[in-house]
Parts: sequence; C-alpha cells; structure tokens
Amino acid sequence: MTNASIPDLDLHLFGEGTHRRLHEQLGAQPGDGGCRFAVWAPAARAVHVIGDWDDWAGEVELHPQGSSGVWSAWIDDVGVGATYRFRITAQNGARCDKSDPVGAAHHGAPSIDSIVADLDHAWADGDWMATRHERSRLDAPMSIYEMHLGSWGRTVTEGQRFPNYRDLADPVADHCLAHGFTHVELLPIMEHPFYGSWGYQTTGYFAPTARHGTPVDLMVMIDRLHQRGLGVLLDWVPSHFPTDTHGLAEFDGTHLYEHADPRQGFHPDWNSAIFNYGRNEVRSFLISSAVCWLDRFHIDGLRVDAVASMLYLDYSRNEGEWIPNIYGGRENLEAIAFLRQFNETVYSEFPDIVTHAEESTAYPSVSRPTYLGGLGFGGKWDMGWMHDTLQYLQRDPIHRGWHHGEITFRSVYMGSEHYVLPLSHDEVVHGKGSLLAKMPGDDWQKFANLRLLYAMQWFQPGKKLLFMGCELAPWTEWNHDGTLDWALHDAPMHEGVRKLIAELNRLYLGEPALHRGDSDAGSGGPGMQWVEAHDPERGVFAWLRTDPTGESRPVLVAVNATPTPQENYRLGVPRPGAWTELLNSDASVYGGSGLGNLGSVVAAPLDSHDHRQSVVITVPPLAVVAFAPTD
Repeated sequence: MTNASIPDLDLHLFGEGTHRRLHEQLGAQPGDGGCRFAVWAPAARAVHVIGDWDDWAGEVELHPQGSSGVWSAWIDDVGVGATYRFRITAQNGARCDKSDPVGAAHHGAPSIDSIVADLDHAWADGDWMATRHERSRLDAPMSIYEMHLGSWGRTVTEGQRFPNYRDLADPVADHCLAHGFTHVELLPIMEHPFYGSWGYQTTGYFAPTARHGTPVDLMVMIDRLHQRGLGVLLDWVPSHFPTDTHGLAEFDGTHLYEHADPRQGFHPDWNSAIFNYGRNEVRSFLISSAVCWLDRFHIDGLRVDAVASMLYLDYSRNEGEWIPNIYGGRENLEAIAFLRQFNETVYSEFPDIVTHAEESTAYPSVSRPTYLGGLGFGGKWDMGWMHDTLQYLQRDPIHRGWHHGEITFRSVYMGSEHYVLPLSHDEVVHGKGSLLAKMPGDDWQKFANLRLLYAMQWFQPGKKLLFMGCELAPWTEWNHDGTLDWALHDAPMHEGVRKLIAELNRLYLGEPALHRGDSDAGSGGPGMQWVEAHDPERGVFAWLRTDPTGESRPVLVAVNATPTPQENYRLGVPRPGAWTELLNSDASVYGGSGLGNLGSVVAAPLDSHDHRQSVVITVPPLAVVAFAPTD
C-alpha cells in the first residue's frame, strides 16, 4: 500500500452507514515503505498528523477525499511502533490534538497518543472456532464468569502493577475451569482514560487498554483461553462516551459523533455524550467497532451495556429535559434502528457468536429476531429476577412469607425473552456491600442464604452470570483499586461456597433438563413447571426443570427460604421409582448442617400437585435440594 486515497466504495459505504470494517481503512494503515493516515473530520478547516518519527517536530497535512469528510495522507518510512496523534483545526481556527478514533492501540492515560500497532498473531484456536457454534446455541449451557481484569489478579506489590493479558490467561483458565464456568466476560477493555470507570467511559473503540499490554498480548490471552476450552465475551459500550478533549467529543470543532442538543446528546447519569445514531457515519463507526472485536480478536460475543438508556429518549430525565420522537413518543427510533442493524450485521458475519443486552425495562422482544419486530439480541439480562430475588433474600426470613410473589412473579414473563440471570459487578459496589454482607442473620445464616441464592440462580431457567470474587464469598464489596481476597480461597465456610458453585456448574452442564429449556421456559411450559408456588407460610417453592426434547430426565427442585427444616414435605413428580438427591446446599461439604434425604427418596403412587406420583422429602433450613429419577 502506497496510496493515500481510500477506495470510493469504502467511502460510499461509510457515508451510507453500512461500512463494517472502518478499522481496515481509517486510522493508521501501515504498508510497504510507510503508512497511510486517515480520519473523519468533515467540518475541519485543516487536519494534520504529528508523530515521533521526527521527534514531533513537524506536521504532515492530510487532504480531503471529495465530500466524504475523510482526510488522508501517506507518510514514507513510518511503520509499526510509531506514535502519533491528529491535530484538528476547526473552522474558527481553534486547534485541538486528538487520539485516533479508529486507532488499534494507544499509549494510555495520561498520554493521548496512538500507536501504529502490531497486529500479527498466529492463532492456534482453530478447534475452538470450528466448534463454538455448539456452545452458543440457545439450548447449550452457558455459565459466565464476569471479570474486571485490573483487579482480578492485581499484584499488590510492585506499586500495584496491572497484570498483563498474557500473564492472566492460564491463571484465569485454571480458576474458571476448576469451578465449571464455560465463558469469561470481560468488563470493557477498550482504552479508557479514567481507570475508575472500569472501561465504561471508552475513548478507544478499536483498541484494548494499554494498562494490560498490547493488542497482540490480548490476542495471546484469548487464544489461550480458547485452547483451554473457555469462551470470551466482551462488554461493549455504544450507549455513551466521555467528553475528554482528546476523544470523540466535538471532534472536528462540531458535535460530530454526538447530538448538539444536550437533551439528546448528553447523559446526566454518567456525565457523558450520547452517540447520534441517526448519522450514517456514526453507525458505520460503531458497527465496525463491534466487527473488529469479533474478527480481529476472536471474541465470542458482545454484552451491550445500558441498552435501556438507548431505547428511551426520556431515560433518567425529567419532563422538559428530552425531545420526543417524530411521532411524539419517548422511544429513540434511531437507536432502535441502530441496534437492529448491529445485530443483523454481526450475526450475518459471525452466526456462531452471541449478543446479550443489558436491558432493564419491559421493552418487548429484545431477544427476538428483527424480522419479527425484535431487536435481534441473542439474550437479555433478567434484571427483574436479580432485583426481586436479592430483595427477597435480604429480608429477614420471618417476613419473607409476605413477599412470596417476589420469587414467583418471574413466571409471568419468563418465556418472553432468552434470559441471562446476572449477579453482576453492579450489585457489589458503591456501598451496596458484598452478596454475603447483604444476607440477614448470624454468620451461619448469612452463608446459608448465600448458598440458597446461588442454588436458586442455577436451577432457574436462563444462562448464568456471576461476578468475579463472588465465588469466594467475600465480606467486603468489590474494590477496583485492589485485588480479590484470595486468602478466602481455602477458608472453611468460603471454600464451601466455592465447592457449591463448582457442583452447580457440573450439574448445569451435565443435566440436559437444566439447560436445554433455558430459553423456552414458561409457567406450565417446557423448561420449567411449578410444582409448589403457594406455600408462603412454610417458605417453600418447588419446580420441575424439564428437557423440551423429552430425551433426558427431569429435575425436581425444592427451596426452603426459612431457617426451620421442612420435613415430610410431599411433592408431586412425573415418574415412579427412586429419585436421587443430586444436590443439597445444606450438605456439610458446603458448610451446611448436613440435614438431607440420605441420598434418595422413592416416589409413591399418591396424587399430589397434579401428578399421579409423589415423593416425601426433607428440605433443610435456608437450603435448596434437587432430585432426578435414578438411572
């Protein structure tokens, strides 16, 4: 490549809003004997690039490509490793230095400089890539370990050094595989100036943060995780971006990426700018960002942050602080169209990946196909389940009977979407305390309630997500400036929680009834059927998990949300004979009292709960027990 010009077709697709690979055209594109630099700045009076190739002594002028708004130039003898930035001159003569919006690497805060990146990695994950479609199916088990890389294994010596991507690969794999997780989900690792934003204030939408190494370092990490049998999901933030002067905000002296009117273009919750989804070039930019991570880095799926804030023009705004759509409604029609385009694009190019929406409202058909009027996501976080379940379990057990519906309400909507059940980072920060600390009672009861929470999560339909460290049952909430409390790893009660998580994942993967109906669940339908939903006095819930194909055995789940053992409790079951106790969260190996059912129970021909057979079981205090027909 020695041509400074970008092909006309690429410029057309960019302006049309359908370009999928801007990272292969804009930014720094090294070639034979030099490098092409290109940037979108349609309102600029002039654009220059400066760099370390001449000790920052000179400016190289970029030239406009027709009416596209793209400026480009070729510089001889500049290649991989060079550091650069764009200097934008606005129409009023003001000059501002900007990081490359499509840069593949940046030096990282406090520097604003971008790097002509080395992207050469020989991937060795062919076996994983050839078979990952089996792991992304709606009926396949997916248990996700959500991670913030900076605080998972941060070295507390050496000045709180950030771990390198490469160094994390095998320790993360060892830990996740030991506990039965199928995927890791990384909080945003795109370049971001403020570490305390956890990556949610993104400035480099195509570049992994330099805090943990280079793009190739990240490739090595993902490659290794794939070779070890773990999928990698990535948190992606197309909902807003920070207003740092070196970033996207007012990029060419105008509101280029964002709306000019703060009622549309500024988000009060996060003090950040909102993308203008109605602008074709912005859609091309965001779509290309998503494709870049899926293609260049072999990412297996994207979790899209803050979708609710994108869908509604009045999100977190008072009357008079927002502008209605053309029909007078509050739906953000441009954002909705963008989300549909995003999902159609990534699934057309990568049909074996997944997309999950963090969406907290009742917006319909988030995870339904676009051709049926949906947004096209592969899954939606069930924030209602998370909120209701935590609220219920934080209550003193003596009061739980008055709030029985907080657990059963999910059945009203359970079959409407493909759900992920999250216990995420948002629940263990900002003074909310750890999951263990939320639980009522003395220490023993706190641990029992926590085990109860995890077992209820794993036995409900939906993919699973647990934030890092929650498997250790820490007493304190997550601190992004520290590291996980690894001293708890083998502490007796904490070790019991870890063992429970590992066993729950083993059952989830091994019992088809626990995952094949994840996305087909509904009251009385395939996936889950209530057995007992109306016993608030004794705090008992019971349901059957079933395989929609009918090929595998059902699983009976019984919950006791009180500290009083429920003995001689009769529940209807669909099959005669012996039922093996698959799990008892009160088992001594998990730190419980050891009360149980001696390994199995036998169904008798006595009608109960609309079944011709029934079992009599003991449900230990603050515990979950699960049974399946003995093979």
